[in-house]
Amino acid sequence: MDLIGTFYSDLAITPDELNSIKEKHQAITIKKGDFILHKGQVSNAYYLIEYGLTRSFLHDYEGNEVTIGFCSDNDVVIEVASFFQRTPTVENIQALTDTKLWKIRFEDHQELFHRIPEFREWGRSWMAAELVHSKNRAIAMITEPATSRYLRLIKEKPILIQQAPLKHIASYLGITDTSLSRIRKEIVHGN
Repeated sequence: MDLIGTFYSDLAITPDELNSIKEKHQAITIKKGDFILHKGQVSNAYYLIEYGLTRSFLHDYEGNEVTIGFCSDNDVVIEVASFFQRTPTVENIQALTDTKLWKIRFEDHQELFHRIPEFREWGRSWMAAELVHSKNRAIAMITEPATSRYLRLIKEKPILIQQAPLKHIASYLGITDTSLSRIRKEIVHGN
C-alpha cells in the first residue's frame, strides 16, 4: 500500500486517518483488454493506478469508438459524472495493459469524505485540477494543430507512445490513423 501513502502524502492527516484511508482501498489486478466500466453501468468506485494503462472511450453518433482519455501510473481512474451523480455512464473504461489498481468504493469514499476534512480538500483540489486539464484540452482541440497536440501528449504521457495502439492515440487527438502516421513521420524526419 505504499502507493496509497504516497498518493495522499500531501494531506495534513494523522497516521490513524491515513490508515483509515488505506483500509478503504482494495488491490485488484486486471488483464489487458478487460473493462473496468461498461456503458450503461453506474460507476461504484474509482481507482488509483499502481502500474498499467487504461483508456476511456465512447461511441460517436455513427458507432465509432472515440478515445476521450488515458490514465497511467499514479493517475486516478474515474468516470466523474456517473460516480458522483449516481447515473449510468456513456463511457467505457478498458485496460490497455495488465494493470494493478487500488479500488475505493463509492460508499467508502463518501464516509472518508465526510469524516476527514483533508480528504475532502484533496478531492476538491484534484477535481479543480482535472477541470482545468479538461478545459485546456478542449481549447487545444480547437486552437492547435494536431502536430502540437501530439508533441504535448509525448511530453505529458510518454507511456502512451510506447504502449497505446496508434488508433487510440489518433482518436484521442481527433485525427485519423493516416494523419497520425504522417505526423510521426514528419517528426522523425524533421520536416
